[in-house]
Amino acid sequence: MTDDTFSRPAVHALLADGTTVCIRPVERADHEQLQGFYEEMSPENLRLRFFAASRRSAGLAADRACGPPRPGYRALLAETLGRVIGLAEYDTGGTGDTADISIAVADGLHHRGVGTLLVEHLVSAARAEGITAFTADALSENNEVLRLFADLGLRTARRFEGPEVRCTIELDQSDTYLTAVEERGRAADVVSLKPLLRPEVVAVVGAGRKPGSVGRAVLHQLHSGGYTGRLFAVNPAAHSILGVPSHPSVSALPKTPDLAVLAVPAAAVPETAEECGKAGVRALLVVTAGLDADQAQALLAACRSYGMRLVGPNCLGISNTDPQLHLDATFAAGHPRPGSAGVAVQSGGIGIALLDGLSRLGIGVSSFASLGDKYDVSGNDMLQWWESDGRTDLALLHLESFGSPRAFSRTARRVTRRMPVLTVDAGRTDAGRRAAASHTAAAATRTMTRGALFTQAGITATRSVGELLEAAALLHSQPLPAGPRVAIVTNAGGAGVLSADACAEAGLQLPAPTPELIDDLLAVLPEGAAVGNPVDATAAVTEEQLTDCVDRIMRYGGVDAVLVALVPTAVAAATGDDLVGALTLPQSRMNSTGGTPIPGPRPKPIAAVRLEQALPIELLPAADGGTL
Repeated sequence: MTDDTFSRPAVHALLADGTTVCIRPVERADHEQLQGFYEEMSPENLRLRFFAASRRSAGLAADRACGPPRPGYRALLAETLGRVIGLAEYDTGGTGDTADISIAVADGLHHRGVGTLLVEHLVSAARAEGITAFTADALSENNEVLRLFADLGLRTARRFEGPEVRCTIELDQSDTYLTAVEERGRAADVVSLKPLLRPEVVAVVGAGRKPGSVGRAVLHQLHSGGYTGRLFAVNPAAHSILGVPSHPSVSALPKTPDLAVLAVPAAAVPETAEECGKAGVRALLVVTAGLDADQAQALLAACRSYGMRLVGPNCLGISNTDPQLHLDATFAAGHPRPGSAGVAVQSGGIGIALLDGLSRLGIGVSSFASLGDKYDVSGNDMLQWWESDGRTDLALLHLESFGSPRAFSRTARRVTRRMPVLTVDAGRTDAGRRAAASHTAAAATRTMTRGALFTQAGITATRSVGELLEAAALLHSQPLPAGPRVAIVTNAGGAGVLSADACAEAGLQLPAPTPELIDDLLAVLPEGAAVGNPVDATAAVTEEQLTDCVDRIMRYGGVDAVLVALVPTAVAAATGDDLVGALTLPQSRMNSTGGTPIPGPRPKPIAAVRLEQALPIELLPAADGGTL
C-alpha cells in the first residue's frame, strides 16, 4: 500500500479468500446503508464494538461517519455487491498527530481480512496527513481485533485498564510492515486466481456447432486435451457440441462454473459477463476482440461488482499442464508440452511461438496466460502464481505495457530471488510503442523506464523471441552461476576476442588464470596453445584435449562459468560437431592423464557457442545430469 492510494475515490482489493471488495470513502448518501449495517449486527458484535449492545448506537455511528467533513477525521467502508461489509474510522480530534481508530465488520465475515484491509488503507491515508500513531480501545476479550492489530506488522503496545485494553500502533512503515502487507496481498492474489488456473468446472460460452468459430476451437482444445474437470458448452441452439453437453444459458447449467470462457460477439460480452456474475462464476476468460470503450467499461464493472477475475479480452487463452488438471483453454493449434516454464504474454502470436519453441526445446510449460488487453490479470499476478505453484522454476514474459510498474517491480524483485525471470523487451522504439498501443489498447512503457524497471527487478531482458528461447534453454539446462567470473575457451583466437568483448560489455569478469592452472592446462593442450583468458586451444585441439581442458577449468575455484566458442576445422581429427559432443560426455569418464573420475554433473554452467550456425547456443549437461 502506498501513500498515493487515495488519489482515487475508490479502489478494488482482494480479501484473504480471494473475494474482490470495493474500498471507498464514506459519503453522506451512505447513512441508511451504514445504519442498517450496524442494526443487522448481533448483540455480541455490537457489544464488542461499542462496549454495549444498545441499538441506539447504530444511528449515532451512522451520523458520525456520514456527517460533514471535518479536519482529522476519515471513514472508509468496504462493500461487495452494493452491500456494506465493513467500516473503519480514525479521528485526531482536530489536533495532534495521533488518531483514535475503530473498526466494525459484518457478522459472518470475520477472519476474511476485511478489517485488516481497511486498516491498511487507513494507514496510508493517515501517513499522508502526517499522523504518526493510531490508538484504540478494545475489550480485553475482543481477541479478533487485538490479533488484527498485532498481525499488522506495525509496532504495537498494549496497556491493560481493567476490562479494557489501550493499544498504540506506530505508523512508521518499516520493512516488516511492508513485507506483511505484500505477503497478505500475494496470498489473496493466489487464492483469487485458483478459479481461473485450477477450475473444477469450465463453461465455454459461444461455442458454435460448425467448425471455424473461436469458441468451438477452445472447446475442442479443452475436450481433446483431457481436461479432468466438468466441461460444458453454452449455446441455445445445441444439446451437445463435440460430445460436450450444451445448455442454453449460463444460468441453466447444472453446476456453476468456476471459469467461463466468453467467445461471443463484442456487443454481447457485457450482458454475458453480467449473467455469469449473477450465476456465481468466479473467473472469466474473454477471447473476444474489438470491444469499444463502453463495452470494455461494462465488462470491467461486471467483474468488479461480482468479484470475478478476468483474463483478456482479445487474448489466446490460458493453460495449466498439471497432470491432475490438463487445462488447455486456448485456440492454439496444438497442446502445450508439460514442463516447468511459466509463460505470460500480451500477444497471442508471441504466445504461440513461445509455446512451440519451449516444446521443441524439451522445456515445456507449467502454466500459460495470454493476457491480451490486460483489463485485470497481469504479469504481476502470474509471477505470484508461479512463485507458489510448486511446478514453475523459470518465468518468461512478453509485456508491452505495465499498469503498475511499482507493484510489478516489487513482485519481480522477490520472485527473481527464487527463479530466473526472462522477458522480451518489446516496444523499445517509437514505432514499436505505437504498434503496441494499437495492438493491445495500452501504450507501451517507455524504453528508459522499462530498462530501469528490468534492472531494478533483476529481470533478464532479451531483444527477440529467439534470444528469449536461447536464454530459457540455457537457464533450464544449466545451474545458475555463483558469480560474474567467466573463463573462455576457444579453438580460434578471433572468436575468443569477440567472446571477451561480449562478456565485458555484459558486466562479466574475465579473471587471469593462476600459474598452477596455466601449467595444468598446458599439460593437456596442443603445442602452441595460449593459456590466458580466453584460452586459445588452437585449431589442432582434439575433442579429448578440449574436454580435459574444460574439466580442469571447471574444477578451478576462480571462475563461476565457462564459455566455449568453437568453429569447425579440418586440422584436427575432431569436427565441430565432435567437439561439442565431447563436452556432453558423462562426467564419470577418466581424463587423458588417468587420475580419478569426475563424478556427477558439472557444478558450474557451461555454454558452447557455434559461430557457423543460426542458433548458436548448444545445450550441455543439465544440473540433474541429463542433456537436452
